Amino acid sequence: MGRVIAIANQKGGVGKTTTAINLSASLASSGKKVLAIDMDPQGNMSSGLGVDKNEVEKTIYELIIGKCKIEECICKEPIENLSVDVLPSSIDLSAAEIELIGVDNKEYILRDEVEKIKDNYDFIIIDCPPALSMLTINAMTTSDSVIVPIQCEYYALEGLSQLMHTIELVQDRLNPKLEMEGVVFTMYDARTNLSLQVVENVKDNLNQNIYKTIIPRNVRLAEAPSYGLPINLYDPKSKGTESYMLLAEEVINKGE
Repeated sequence: MGRVIAIANQKGGVGKTTTAINLSASLASSGKKVLAIDMDPQGNMSSGLGVDKNEVEKTIYELIIGKCKIEECICKEPIENLSVDVLPSSIDLSAAEIELIGVDNKEYILRDEVEKIKDNYDFIIIDCPPALSMLTINAMTTSDSVIVPIQCEYYALEGLSQLMHTIELVQDRLNPKLEMEGVVFTMYDARTNLSLQVVENVKDNLNQNIYKTIIPRNVRLAEAPSYGLPINLYDPKSKGTESYMLLAEEVINKGE
């Protein structure tokens, strides 16, 4: 039975998609079968995992508006020898919100489709858009838990309480099973006191599980997506690879 994890933060630029791509790939490298679902209309997770967005005919947009079944839109292992399947996104997804007005049970569209294929995977990782929209709600009703990436910078805590509130609302009204999986720090710069202060500040103010693994600011991590590869294939010896493999290990162990 696949564990479904949403990667969410309504703030942009916190390393959310980077985490979704590289956690998926690191879980696969740890021997797990993974489905990566791209719920962000920008489609960066899709291209970061080797999908050519211009070549794809059926995406999550067609799925959400009921034009196709989930099996029809999954790209099987776009990167050779990496057992990650991808359910790609497209820019059309940004209009889905409007098209869903008046649709019954629109919060559960993704969940009902994912139920059909859940058993084929060990992990299903959903990259949410940087907004608390109907797409994010769909991701949360589908998920067992949420991982929140937080950038090590001054405004890190801003918006976090809003996200926690949304998660609680979804728990109350739509998906009582949903858990807060934990917070992962990204873009950590060991040379600055600020990064350290932010980590301490969040630990003091947040009664949430915080992952031990902290993702560093890393040039290779930033370069990898432009080659359509996750970090562990782009540069297996980099600091970024090591960090995401450790994070994957923590995620696997937490489930067991």
